[in-house]
Amino acid sequence: MNSNVLVSIANAIVASHKGILAADESSPTIKKRFDAVGVESTEENRRRYREILFTTEGIEKYIGGVILFDETLRQSTRNGVAFAEWLSNRGIVPGIKVDAGTKALALFPGEKITEGLDGLRERLLEYRKLGARFAKWRAVIEIDNSNIPTTYGIRANAQALARYAALCQEVDLVPIVEPEVLMDGAHSIERCEEVTSRVLETVFTELFAHRVQFEAMLLKPNMVIAGMKCPRQASVSEVAAASLRCLKRYVPAAVPGVVFLSGGQSATLATEHLNAINVTASHPWQVSFSYGRALQAPVLAVWKGQESNVIAAQKTLLMRCQLNSLARQGIYIPVMES
Repeated sequence: MNSNVLVSIANAIVASHKGILAADESSPTIKKRFDAVGVESTEENRRRYREILFTTEGIEKYIGGVILFDETLRQSTRNGVAFAEWLSNRGIVPGIKVDAGTKALALFPGEKITEGLDGLRERLLEYRKLGARFAKWRAVIEIDNSNIPTTYGIRANAQALARYAALCQEVDLVPIVEPEVLMDGAHSIERCEEVTSRVLETVFTELFAHRVQFEAMLLKPNMVIAGMKCPRQASVSEVAAASLRCLKRYVPAAVPGVVFLSGGQSATLATEHLNAINVTASHPWQVSFSYGRALQAPVLAVWKGQESNVIAAQKTLLMRCQLNSLARQGIYIPVMES
């Protein structure tokens, strides 16, 4: 493990004003997104859509890294330049989603475990040869108002995250550790804070036990937010305060960056929450974004698979990147959306 290189890459991804574009949707997920705007999910359409994202002029000012899917890492621009090379040439660090998705956790109804550890060391080596410089693994934590998640369910996912992170650092890839407490359901913000606290405490306990170097990783957590079906939705300031409490209590200061996931929030709300977190108080980490839908949904709605809409779609992406860059500095103003 080359610690100096890993630390340098991690800090470059979350450099001042910058965040991450998550473009790592699996084939079934991108199909759902395409279906919603009337675009057929062919390999060429997927390649072209990602090319539109990656060739948008100016995004390198606001995007420090892009997470790719296996198919996308192997694709190229129309001019034959591999996407990883294209991004690197623009000063954007290319990364790769490496988990194999979730399955039911045996004998624990309602809980899931992320798979993909088998053969991971070899896959990581291949991805590095293809140009990736960081990786991402997502653990999914279901939540209800009573028994889920269990202590074992949290620990099993934390151990998988730690094993993945150690394997990444072994082959000089920066691991993004993503323990996502889902915002589905009717739970309150208080219940989300309780579960998120347990998850973060367990994850960092396992990372330490697996000898993962905190300075050479990034954390991609959920914001502390009420479930979508909860009758009382927390205010923006409440979300910011609860999210910061969890981070300050359980995330070591050595971690260079916290890159929040949007988790199904609207594009505008995800930006408002990020801004409030950065306005609220100072913190030892860079607090930024690693958004998929919150950056891309407006772009897809404009593009709709039509070449005549490409310029407008790219302008939409650039605007969302700019707004989230302002939010990660704590200087975003909602009227900027209009």
